[in-house]
Amino acid sequence: MSMHTPILSSDALEQDIQTLFMPVVSVAVTDPATEHEALFDDEAPTVAKATDKRRREFSAGRAAARRAMHQMGLPAMPLPADDTRAPVWPDDVTGSISHNDQVCIAVVADARSVPAIGIDIEEARPLEPELFPEICTLPERAWLSSQPEQDRGMLAKLIFSAKECTYKCQFTLSRTFLEFHDLEITADRDCGQFEATFLRTVPGFASGARLYGRYVVTQGHIITAISAERHTTPAVQERRVSFW
Repeated sequence: MSMHTPILSSDALEQDIQTLFMPVVSVAVTDPATEHEALFDDEAPTVAKATDKRRREFSAGRAAARRAMHQMGLPAMPLPADDTRAPVWPDDVTGSISHNDQVCIAVVADARSVPAIGIDIEEARPLEPELFPEICTLPERAWLSSQPEQDRGMLAKLIFSAKECTYKCQFTLSRTFLEFHDLEITADRDCGQFEATFLRTVPGFASGARLYGRYVVTQGHIITAISAERHTTPAVQERRVSFW
């Protein structure tokens, strides 16, 4: 995989992200390096003392979320942060926001059909080997050891991203902070999918419970996505061509 990070095409990126979710999930992408519309009064205090960079990132996230909600036919509404810094979504709406220096992503859905969703974006750069023990469980590290050596750092970054998006998804329902070793990721490189298994019990998820996600590598980034569905049997997911 090329390590070059190209100029991002937001339209193409939105299309790639949309393929990771069911059609009922709305996706929007914004640029965190540019100015966006003014924040609502309920939102502004969160970044009142923040740096200009942090303020732009926060504004980009809210702008992306409002654009995604607009796609659902919803009006622009404030999305203040709670005391954990998580967005407070309107009634019957759930969502997730992720950003880096180049792009901000928001995904939004009707919480009555999709109780929780998670999104994460990371630069497609290998995770440093010294971080493997901190991020990965012993079975995950054993799996990494079985992969071609040149792929291990990137696959470890995939595990990191998959845990990040799963954390966001479950937090909506459990309101519980998880450590990296509280989740175990099983990646299917042939399908572009992964399975996240809970290794501890939290509200809404027993130890051993699983959530099912997808990933894509595009425009120099790894993007992982996951959702918690009301049905206990996960929907059959379309097979995807692996990008590794």
